[in-house]
Amino acid sequence: MDLSSRTDEMGAARSAPGLDARPLIEARGISKIYTVGEQTVRALDEVTLSIRLGEFVAIMGPSGSGKSTMMNLIGALDVPTRGAMELDGRNIAMLSSDALADLRNRTIGFVFQQFNLLPRTNALRQVMLPLLYAHPRPADADALARHRLEQVGLKDRMDHYPSQLSGGQQQRVAIARALVNNPKLLLADEPTGALDSKTSEEIMALFCKLNSEGITVVVVTHEPDVAEYAKRRVLFRDGRIVEDIAQPGFLGRAAE
Repeated sequence: MDLSSRTDEMGAARSAPGLDARPLIEARGISKIYTVGEQTVRALDEVTLSIRLGEFVAIMGPSGSGKSTMMNLIGALDVPTRGAMELDGRNIAMLSSDALADLRNRTIGFVFQQFNLLPRTNALRQVMLPLLYAHPRPADADALARHRLEQVGLKDRMDHYPSQLSGGQQQRVAIARALVNNPKLLLADEPTGALDSKTSEEIMALFCKLNSEGITVVVVTHEPDVAEYAKRRVLFRDGRIVEDIAQPGFLGRAAE
């Protein structure tokens, strides 16, 4: 089987047009409470949120609103104090640390504001890294990494090191790395925060393209211009959702 066939087969459930009715992310009445000294901080307060396969959602809110805490729960990096948080049908509070790590590796591709690239590692090797820790390790890791780099427009930059790449190119390497395990969810935290406006537009257009190919995209941002690319905007304030609305999204506006 060639690489394109293998990739198509792995992603069949997310490449079909339209949205899958099954929730990929399901939060039911979740709260997250931290104790700092004698003070109790309620970062999330009885939040209910459902995100289906194939959606493109922007999570917004000012500092301290709870959006970053929500991102950590969506990414299975933390568990709620109360309520149920399910990722791909599994309650994350019921999983061991090893099971959580496996769920993250199989289900989520993370993209951060800082690119988190290794300075002495070329682009191809950067993208291959998640595959080297996969169990079992795929025999075609090199080909899979090359495919993802080509997908994000870096076919001619595979042997380049981070110091030889622009900020936008470094973020594309990070996106290719996030995609190499064929995740159901691309979870991005302020992905354009370290980029200029033109490069930010290019990165967000790439997210739109990936979403049109069936990948669920959740972007956590405080920037309205970034949120406009999404097809749904969820606004947090004081640990609660105060707005959850559908919007045309970048591709929808372009078609009008």
